[in-house]
Amino acid sequence: MKNVNYISTRDNQHKVSASQAIVNGLSPDGGLYIPESFEEISFDLEVLKSLSYRELTKEILSKFLTDFSKEQIDYCVENAYKEGKFDIDELVKLTPNGDDSFFLELWHGPTAAFKDMALTLLPYLLTTAANNINENNKIVILTATSGDTGKAALEGFKDVENTEIIVFYPNDGVSFAQEKQMNTTEGNNTHVISVNGNFDDTQNGVKQIFNDSIYNEELKENGFILSSANSINIGRLLPQIVYYYYAYFKLLESGDIKWGEPVNFVVPSGNFGDILAGYYAKKTGLPINKLVCASNKNNILTDFFESGEYDTNRDFFKTTSPSMDILISSNLERLLADKLNDSELITNLMKSLNEDGLFKIDPSIFTNFLAEYATEEEVKQTIKDTYKSYNNLIDQKSY
Repeated sequence: MKNVNYISTRDNQHKVSASQAIVNGLSPDGGLYIPESFEEISFDLEVLKSLSYRELTKEILSKFLTDFSKEQIDYCVENAYKEGKFDIDELVKLTPNGDDSFFLELWHGPTAAFKDMALTLLPYLLTTAANNINENNKIVILTATSGDTGKAALEGFKDVENTEIIVFYPNDGVSFAQEKQMNTTEGNNTHVISVNGNFDDTQNGVKQIFNDSIYNEELKENGFILSSANSINIGRLLPQIVYYYYAYFKLLESGDIKWGEPVNFVVPSGNFGDILAGYYAKKTGLPINKLVCASNKNNILTDFFESGEYDTNRDFFKTTSPSMDILISSNLERLLADKLNDSELITNLMKSLNEDGLFKIDPSIFTNFLAEYATEEEVKQTIKDTYKSYNNLIDQKSY
């Protein structure tokens, strides 16, 4: 198998191994790591269709993490998804919602957040990656959260040897339950800090720390390096590809679709990582028709996919879905890199976003995507109607 290298979205000459990309978290130039090419990353659906979730994870990761041995991937997956950590054996579940739609239940992990699917695995990937590149410094995980990521990351990295994890969250910007989850985390290496501002302020602050070369050099001299548990880390993103494949195979198994029939995925989107994982699933061979980017009142992504203009110079709203209360969706940069294939242009677009709060491109390049948003009233009514019609409580007020 040919090695898959990773490049920065802002410099396609900056190439590293999968292990180095996971340990770094963010590229030194401020860009995000992406596979140099998807030509070597494809899957035979016939081979994958009958695998368990754990075995499917191993097969998919093996194509992306080519500097990991089979034994290392087995070790990471088996420990992350060991029996008893999730409340159902197959980790995720597909449930019907009417004749032609389904819910993919991703909340069966230890913190009841979909982020558990990746953040139970990332600590094992990160420590294995560090061993692969002979990195002996203590790894300090910096994580910005709007709710879900924080507790899932704290739980995943709790007491993991040779790591410290610091989670930053916006004060009054996460749900009551999520804040209590984070601030009652046990572990000798866990730290939680609230920030005055919203999630974008929190995320920007973390990125500034990563991009401070003088500070990072000082840390290294004292035996520390920085990494991330946010979806800016490619090691957090890759495990999320798996459940798109798993959902498709479950639809085949139940007879709800025919072999090769494309399906649509509607994905609630904040930082754009989850839906990007779906896009990567499509690029590697999964029959996906459309990826529907679902937003709340902070509908900057809806406007972007319709007009091509990404403009953060707008009001920020606190809603009942705080994990989606985001105006700067970091993983959109990865999609732009894939569609535009021009790292210099990406650098200029991100510079414009940083300095002026906006950029504009031709929206016609996003043929695989649709976007829409729901108001607070529509969210409440949908929860009510779904429970009434299908006895399925898809969300609840927890603050």
